[in-house]
Amino acid sequence: MRSIAQDSRREAMSSAHRSRLSDKFSVSLCLLAGLLAALWLAGGASRPDVLGQAIVRGAAWLSLITMALVGERPALRRVAVPAVLLSLVALLPLLQLIPLPVSLWQSLPGRDLLREAAAASGQSQPWRPWSMVPAATANALGALIVPAAVLVLAAGLREGERRHLPAILLAVVLAGTLVGLLQASGAGFGNALINGTPGDVSGTFANRNHFALFVAIGCVVVPSWAFNGGRRSGWRGPIALGLMPFFVLTLLATGSRAGLAVGALAVALALVLARQGLRRELRRAPRWVLPAAVAALVAVLALLIGISITADRAQSVNRLVTIDAAQDTRVRALPTVLKMVTGYFPAGTGFGSFDPIFRANEPYALLKPTFFNHAHNDFLEIVLDGGAAGLAVLVSALVWWAVSAVRAMRAPMPDALPARTGAVILLLVMIASVFDYPARTPLMMAVIALAATWLAYAPRASE
Repeated sequence: MRSIAQDSRREAMSSAHRSRLSDKFSVSLCLLAGLLAALWLAGGASRPDVLGQAIVRGAAWLSLITMALVGERPALRRVAVPAVLLSLVALLPLLQLIPLPVSLWQSLPGRDLLREAAAASGQSQPWRPWSMVPAATANALGALIVPAAVLVLAAGLREGERRHLPAILLAVVLAGTLVGLLQASGAGFGNALINGTPGDVSGTFANRNHFALFVAIGCVVVPSWAFNGGRRSGWRGPIALGLMPFFVLTLLATGSRAGLAVGALAVALALVLARQGLRRELRRAPRWVLPAAVAALVAVLALLIGISITADRAQSVNRLVTIDAAQDTRVRALPTVLKMVTGYFPAGTGFGSFDPIFRANEPYALLKPTFFNHAHNDFLEIVLDGGAAGLAVLVSALVWWAVSAVRAMRAPMPDALPARTGAVILLLVMIASVFDYPARTPLMMAVIALAATWLAYAPRASE
C-alpha cells in the first residue's frame, strides 16, 4: 500500500511538472526550437542530394503534423501577407510541373533544343511540363516545407513567447559561430550532412558566404536580444558587448569578401538598432557618454581587425585585396546569364533548373573542371526560373518588405525593435543575394521566415 501511494504521489508530481512546463512553453515554441536545432545541424546546404535535406524536411513535416495534432491553432491572420507570398512561391513550381499540350509547350521560348532532340531521334513530341527540368522543380517545391513550417510554428506562439525568438535565433548563430571558430583554429569539423569544403571556415554551412551572412545576421539580432521588450539589458549588456567583436573576428576568418561587406553594414545597422536601448541604459549619465561609448566600441573593433590582419587571420581581407574581377567566374558568366534570362522570358525554365540549363548555354570560354551551379545573383535566377510570374511575385515581396519596413521605422520603440530587426535581416539577405544564393539553404529559409514574422507583427504608429 505504501509503495502504491508513493508511486501515485510521484506520478501526480510528474504530471504537475509537465503541466507547469506546458503552461510556460507552448507546443509551438518547443517544436520551433527543435526544428531550428535540426536546421543548425543539417540545414546548411542547398544541394538536393546531400543527406541533410532529408533530415530537415522530415523534421519540418514532423513538426507540422505534431502541431496539427496537439498544438495550438496558429494565428495566421497576423502573418497573412508572408503566408500568401509563400503560397504564391509554392504555386509557381506546382504549376510548372503540369504537363502541357504539345502545341502550347512548343510555343514557349527556349524549347528549341528539346524539340530538335526529339525530331533528330525520330521520337514523337510528348506532353511536357512547363519546367524544362521537372525533377529539379519538384525538389524546389519540396524545399518550401521548411519556411512553411517555421511560419506556422511562429504564428502559433503565445503573445508573450515571441520575446524568446531573438534568444533562440542568437543561440543558433552562436553555436554555428563556435563551429567556425574551431575550423579557424585548424580543428577538423567535417559534417557529412552538408558536404562542406574541407579547410573552409563555414560553420555548419557548406558555403562560407552563407555562413558569413549568418554571422552578420547574428550581429543585428544582438540588440533585439539585449533590449527585448524595452527592459534594461542587465546581465545581457556585457554579453552583447562581447558578442559583437566575436562575430566580427569570425567574419574576418571566413574568407568571404561579400560577407565582409554585409558584415560591416550589419555592425552599423546593429548600432542603429541599439541606439534607443543604449539611451535608456545611459539616461542618467552625461550626454557625451553615449557617443563616447559608441566611438570606443568602433575603436575596439578597428583594433581587433588590425590585429587580425597583422596576424594573417583576416582571410576575407586577404581575398579582397587579391581579387581579380576579370577572372571571377561570376563576373565572366554574367553576360551568359543575362542572355539566358532574356532568351527564356517570359515563360522561364522552371525553378531549380539553372545548372543543366546553364550547361546547355555555357560558352567554351567558361568551361572548367568545376561547374557553375547557380547564377550567383538570386534576383536574376528567380526571373530566369520563374519568368514573368516569378518576377511578379518577387516585386510583390519587395514592395511588401519596403512598406512594412517603413511602418516599422515609424512605429514607437521599444515595441518596434523586433520588426525593425526583421526588416534589417531581410535587407542583409537581399544584399547578399545579389552576389550569391543564401536563401536557398534550409537554415536561411527558416531565418527569412522568422524575420518576415517579426516584420509582419510590426505595431502601427498609433498603437
